[in-house]
This record gives sequence, structure tokens and C-alpha cells, in this order.
Amino acid sequence: MTEPEGGPDMVSFRELARRLVADGVVETMSHQRLSKIAREDPAFPPVVPVGRVKAVDYRLARPYFASRSTRPGWRTDLKGKPPAE
Repeated sequence: MTEPEGGPDMVSFRELARRLVADGVVETMSHQRLSKIAREDPAFPPVVPVGRVKAVDYRLARPYFASRSTRPGWRTDLKGKPPAE
């Protein structure tokens, strides 16, 4: 993958959630949900700790979320994990 020109655009999970919604990439997102996705998905862009805050490069995160398929309302407690695509 080629790097976009310029340096990274590092943002906190709170700012990432705000930008993803503002840019229309996702309808809703919280920093808590981002933390969960980052822990569970090995394809999540690299997370860099900055003090007590986790940061990610927005230029890598935006395309990740734009191509990510979601299953809103899937009840894993009742149905188990969703089938693989």
C-alpha cells in the first residue's frame, strides 16, 4: 500500500468517531465501539498510544471503515457469531 503524501493525520478515538460520522462514512460511532473493534479486528489500522489516549491515522482508518461490512442488530447473545462472508 502506498502512503498518501504528507505526514500521518493522527486522531484520538473520540475524534475518529466524530470525523467518521461528520464525513458520512458511518451513521453512528462511539469511542467505546472503536476500542472494541480495535481489540477484536486484526485488520484495524495500527493504534498508537499517546499518553493515556489511543490514536490512529485517519487516512488509514477512513478507508477501513468505508469498506467494512456491518451487521446492525445482530444478537450474538442469541444467535452466536454472524456467518462469515
